Amino acid sequence: MKLTKLSTVLLFSAGLVACGGEDGEDGQNAVVDQSLNLTILHMNDHHSHLAAKTFDYDVSALNLSTKDATGAAVKEVEVSYGGFPKMVSLFNRLSQQSDNVLKLHAGDAMTGTLYHSLFKGQADAEMMNQICFDAFALGNHEFDEGDSGLANFLNLLNSSACNTPVLAANVVPGDSSAIKNGYIQPYTVIQRSSQKIGVIGIDIAGKTKDSSRPDQNTEFLDETTTAQKYIDELTQSGINKIILLTHYGYDNDLALAKNLTGVDVIIGGDSHTLLGDSTFTALGFNPVAAYPAQTTDKAGNTVCVAQAWEYAQIMGKLDIQFNSNGVVESCSGVPYLPISNQFVYEYADDDERLLQGNDLSLVLSRLTAEDEVVQVQEDATTKSLLTVFDQDVDVLKQTVIGTNADNLCLSRVPGDNRSQAPCVSGDTYERGSDISNVVAKAFLTGAPQADMAIQNGGGVRIQLNAGDVTIADAFTLLPFSNTLVVLEMTGQQVIDVLEDALANFVDNDGSNGSYPYAAGLRYNVDLSKAKGSRITAVQVNPQVSGSWTAIDPAAVYKVVTNDFIASGQDGYTTFETPYKAGKFEDTFTEYAQGFINYVERLTEQGKQLGKLPVEEYSTQLFIDANGCNHTSGAGCI
Repeated sequence: MKLTKLSTVLLFSAGLVACGGEDGEDGQNAVVDQSLNLTILHMNDHHSHLAAKTFDYDVSALNLSTKDATGAAVKEVEVSYGGFPKMVSLFNRLSQQSDNVLKLHAGDAMTGTLYHSLFKGQADAEMMNQICFDAFALGNHEFDEGDSGLANFLNLLNSSACNTPVLAANVVPGDSSAIKNGYIQPYTVIQRSSQKIGVIGIDIAGKTKDSSRPDQNTEFLDETTTAQKYIDELTQSGINKIILLTHYGYDNDLALAKNLTGVDVIIGGDSHTLLGDSTFTALGFNPVAAYPAQTTDKAGNTVCVAQAWEYAQIMGKLDIQFNSNGVVESCSGVPYLPISNQFVYEYADDDERLLQGNDLSLVLSRLTAEDEVVQVQEDATTKSLLTVFDQDVDVLKQTVIGTNADNLCLSRVPGDNRSQAPCVSGDTYERGSDISNVVAKAFLTGAPQADMAIQNGGGVRIQLNAGDVTIADAFTLLPFSNTLVVLEMTGQQVIDVLEDALANFVDNDGSNGSYPYAAGLRYNVDLSKAKGSRITAVQVNPQVSGSWTAIDPAAVYKVVTNDFIASGQDGYTTFETPYKAGKFEDTFTEYAQGFINYVERLTEQGKQLGKLPVEEYSTQLFIDANGCNHTSGAGCI
């Protein structure tokens, strides 16, 4: 039974519960108004993504006066968004606009970028301490370096005056664990306007134990049982405003609320769920539900549930109104996307410029007309700290990780002549890009649970010439902030998504960067045919570890790809079905890091990077839109 709900009111009436404060003149305990307006500012799953990211914004409807090198009006600009320098400014701004504010982080601060590879949590801790969270819940990836690695990170997190409470109610460190003594606690109690608020941390148990690297003797208890235990403990101590700070997944949070009594708010992470409205859809993102969600607990009381996507791109602002009995009366809020006030456009190949004047104002006004999009100046101190880390990252990027035996030439569509010397135009004429096939092979090798890999040609940006391969080469080759995900798809869906990719530029005037490259998957392409007939002779060879066999349309395969096209971008619309249904595994590996891992693995084996055998090229036969067979020459003029 949760005090200060209806049951508490009855106890007050019976004179059985005393409120805080002095007795009135009549000798009776005064009933205390327990109403409170609380604002929660929150983020989750930043995964060592500390810097800003960009997205392309269609401005064709704005009729800008700015022209490109051909004299055509600019139709697209690049928008910088997210990143800790902007997030710190946004947290600071919104903290000053409300009286009762909590700043919460729902876990998975680490793993995913070079900031983690090089600094092992130091960069993350320093960025987080600029926000100074009131509580941080452990995620599964906090255990990727074992309990000792987590202890090192928490030492860094608490090396400043900020001293953020670290919550994990269902984590029981083993006797020899480095986090056993004083590193974590089940909950923290925070006071706002003389009201006490309990915040309980919950980590996802099975996933952390099975997919991360906690010490063998560290236990992970049942999420629901543990949450109820500490809700009851806080309730019995007289605290009637209770927040669960969970790293448990959005759907799990909704189910958790239904199975508990006494929880008011759940601030979650783990599933990287974007909540919001069509504003995000229009920007090319994929919200799955409104922000926030509202459900009820076992007693029928309102529970507000929120999550703030991923990678320091969104800050959630949740406003909760508790009534005089401490019951949630309403909750509302906005998931904010912080953007820069500078926009880049492509004037010509390799010539990018800043939008200026009235066009700049017009684009900024159009973007910020939506409540969710807010222009934010980067926090100077945070930006300076990040610059220091960036300088060390730049040094790291010059590290040689392997050797390339061949010139790996680049094309999007076979024969489109994108390569430069020492590659020649005919090198990619028959089967397409050498390097794009190698990239797909790298992704497949790094995801042993997958059967095949698919990569869009436009996501691979340069050829790799013979010689040393550096980390910088990998990030120039694959410069976007994409991560690798593994989708479950039927064989027919695999065929359909290949057809989608071709239709994107053949039928829909999209970029030919959607042309598909693959590993463990090969096919014939005929662009002179209609959609549905362009991909034939599809064969699979899971992990390229056996023989090639015809794809089974009814069988279920696991496909590793980048999360950009997994979400349906670049014309890969069939990917959306399993992606939005949650039938995927996020590896949290940036795709450049996946290529680095592949080259380093080859080096450890005494091997070099190089061209794949012809039988592994995904495009086995190519006929262009004019009917020219690039293999036999048939139909060519």
